[in-house]
Amino acid sequence: MTRPKDTWRQRLIWYLQYVALRLVEMGLQCFPIETNLRTARLAGDLLYWLDKRHRDRALENLRASFPGAGDEALRRIARKSCEHLIMVGAEVLCLPRLMQFNRFLDYVDISGCLEQFRYVSSGKPFIVLGGHFGNWEMMGYAMAAMGFPLTAVARPLDNPYLNDYIIRLRERTGQKIVFKEGMTEEVLAALRSGRPVGFIADQDAGRRGFFVDFFGRKASAYKSIAYLAMEQNVPIFVGGVYRTGRKFHYRIAPTDVIFPSEYPKSLDGAMAITARYTRGIERAVRLAPDQYLWVHRRWKTRPPEEHKKQGQTPG
Repeated sequence: MTRPKDTWRQRLIWYLQYVALRLVEMGLQCFPIETNLRTARLAGDLLYWLDKRHRDRALENLRASFPGAGDEALRRIARKSCEHLIMVGAEVLCLPRLMQFNRFLDYVDISGCLEQFRYVSSGKPFIVLGGHFGNWEMMGYAMAAMGFPLTAVARPLDNPYLNDYIIRLRERTGQKIVFKEGMTEEVLAALRSGRPVGFIADQDAGRRGFFVDFFGRKASAYKSIAYLAMEQNVPIFVGGVYRTGRKFHYRIAPTDVIFPSEYPKSLDGAMAITARYTRGIERAVRLAPDQYLWVHRRWKTRPPEEHKKQGQTPG
């Protein structure tokens, strides 16, 4: 897969990045997962100390989200967040061999969501969503291991070689990955056939999104999830999958279940649903703040009223 503006130099860089990933993956397969996680923590520490731009962004986001916390505590969260990010990367490359039907319960605690799984086992369609928290890939793998594979909506990676390989990796256990652009028909087909659909719902949606509260600040959220749930009348399960301890062990933590039939089929109803699932994501992050991706630009787009207060127009 190449893009119209690709050059041979860019394609070479992309290919070398792909080769580097495959070499890392080969190395990871030679060791137990806990050994890999110890190495990943060291790499995460290096990332924290060497990548000043992302370290400063994480600390800026943390100070605004936890205004009462001291700098030392926030630096500790930011550092552990960097460690966790590299640990998740190592885990993702190993997930297909770890998350098998006969083994996944060794690594994932589902005791807190048995009521939700009763609904899942009924064969009725639903939407499951979370944020860049914990290991956001684990839910898809766990559900596939239990026989309920997701259709997951994702953004393609810029590197086409990496993108194609990661998609194959994610789909190896039965998930289906569709891209946000042009996803509508495939998502509708999945829901109508009773297949669950998954979203990572804490990405900046630009000026056209709904501006809802997230850690005390307005953040732009996609409208499409709420409208999809209302149109198809399917519930939204909100939560996260977070690490317990320092090893490869996670707990699924549901934080809300939203039934769109309780809201009017209108702009106000969609706005209310979007605000509610965003609160559900925030509640999940508060369970383990050091497992959130604080380096990403969640609050990038500002609402129009802020520009008006500053005497500016949105640009």
